[in-house]
Amino acid sequence: MFFTMIRLGKNVSPRDVALLSKGGGYQSHRQVWNLFTDSPVRTRDFLYRHETVNGWPTFYTVSERSPRDATGLWEIFSKPYAPKLFVGQRLAFTLRVNPIRSKRDELGRQHRHDVIMEAKTVLKTQGERIDESEIIQNQGERWLMERCERFGFHVPSGNVRVDGYQQHKLFKGKGNKPITFSTLDFTGVLIVDQPDKFIKECLFSGIGPVKGFGCGLMLIRRV
Repeated sequence: MFFTMIRLGKNVSPRDVALLSKGGGYQSHRQVWNLFTDSPVRTRDFLYRHETVNGWPTFYTVSERSPRDATGLWEIFSKPYAPKLFVGQRLAFTLRVNPIRSKRDELGRQHRHDVIMEAKTVLKTQGERIDESEIIQNQGERWLMERCERFGFHVPSGNVRVDGYQQHKLFKGKGNKPITFSTLDFTGVLIVDQPDKFIKECLFSGIGPVKGFGCGLMLIRRV
């Protein structure tokens, strides 16, 4: 596996920046996919996270292949990614996810619900006060805790901050329905319980859905 930081080159012109920005969020998605697409039938074999650093787009990726730039617009810094972790190790982490929970109706059909919107709807129906920051922290932390064991780690109580809730609407082009999803950001400290599972299932494969649009990549550093 490879860990890569991708950022615009120092000699990129304002015109190039304007072209890259055209199309909004969907264009950001296209930019990173283009760096990994080497054939018309290539499927996604990478995770990524998009950040804006000093007003410039920057991508962090974990992938089976190192990305390649045919345009000359990007600076690409790749290195082999083979974490060596142990049981009980503490790691600082950041994570962006699509916070949905799947439920089945009385007919057995599966529906996905945004956990933040669902909680706000319940409180509104009950006539309760809505404190969005409290909902985001509580529901986001609950969402993560429900998945920790599956990915080989746990987060001690009080060791995660949840914020940055956003609803996204990306437009692929005229005549296409917009792509809609929400995101939450986590920052905290975790403890590794099963190193192999944590590396393969979490760090290499990602958490939650919408990975093709920049969700699921966990970034870690040693404490």
